[in-house]
Amino acid sequence: MDKKVEPKQDLHTVVGSAASKTVEEFEKIRHQAHKHMQAREWHEALTAFNKLLLDDQEDVDALLGAALALDRLGDYTKMYGFAQSVAQIDPSSALALACKARALQKLDRISEATIANDQALLLDTNLALAWFNRCGQQLIQNHPEEALRYADRALELDPNDARAWCNKALALARMNRMYEALGVVNQSLDLDPDFLLALETKGEILRRYARFDEVIVTMDHALEIAPDDSAALNLMANALRITGQFDRLLEITQRLTPLEPESPLAWDLHISALRGTSRFEEANEVIDHILEFEPTNVRYWMFKADNLYRLKRYREAVSVSEQALKTDDEYPPARRIHEKAMRMMYQQKRKK
Repeated sequence: MDKKVEPKQDLHTVVGSAASKTVEEFEKIRHQAHKHMQAREWHEALTAFNKLLLDDQEDVDALLGAALALDRLGDYTKMYGFAQSVAQIDPSSALALACKARALQKLDRISEATIANDQALLLDTNLALAWFNRCGQQLIQNHPEEALRYADRALELDPNDARAWCNKALALARMNRMYEALGVVNQSLDLDPDFLLALETKGEILRRYARFDEVIVTMDHALEIAPDDSAALNLMANALRITGQFDRLLEITQRLTPLEPESPLAWDLHISALRGTSRFEEANEVIDHILEFEPTNVRYWMFKADNLYRLKRYREAVSVSEQALKTDDEYPPARRIHEKAMRMMYQQKRKK
């Protein structure tokens, strides 16, 4: 059973005494809080709702407003607390149940989220947030056709919800309806140009169309919003590698690898950046580290041999390429490096 969360524990510090404020002053704060929500000024909205809650901890409008602001700020534990408080004050509040379901879903408590959301829809079949939640649940379960249906229902009720447009785009993309998905995600970004998930979704769709210059522009914007976002960094790095922009790639992979130290893809991108900027010694240091865990990866043995060849260390290149061929004697790149290194090694001997 859920315990009641006391919202006062999460309230922002407010200068002055709430008791000294008049009803008119509180309504002015309430009006300002809702204006902040409309303007997507989530921190300011939360601060204003918290001021109201200092006076009345059971102010349902302020509790729900705070929950919705926390949703946008990504603080789902606190969102759940505020939504649960409303549900205990007013068990018939469909919006409180939908907020609770949203928080539970983001906290990976999917079964509880489904129950709360179904309860919300029993109380109000025209609640856009509840249909948006149901769409999200279907995406989590990889049922894109159902997700698309629920996204459309959410958008019938609230056509200005950028998140519902983005969910619709995700559903279409999973159904391989890429052209439609691109148009839909652009509608999401028209409503909220700084919506990170929509930017990443657009970047992934553009990547599939091999429109890499546009991927880079889109990820530039995403990384202005969230400089350490792994998904955006990965999309950017892939596009930079394919377009041969290795100096920029190196800057990106130097940010990506500390965030994903266990990711083979991140290190592979970093090796490409180092090789592309002629940092062959550094590339081999990274490769040596990877080969400790993947000693039979012929591709990395080949890269190491090629790096040594470019450093004119032909004898070592021969030795390493032979190790690659022991791993896979049919791997053409390793054989080519071995043959080239052998020729150059003998030429060096003749010159001596």
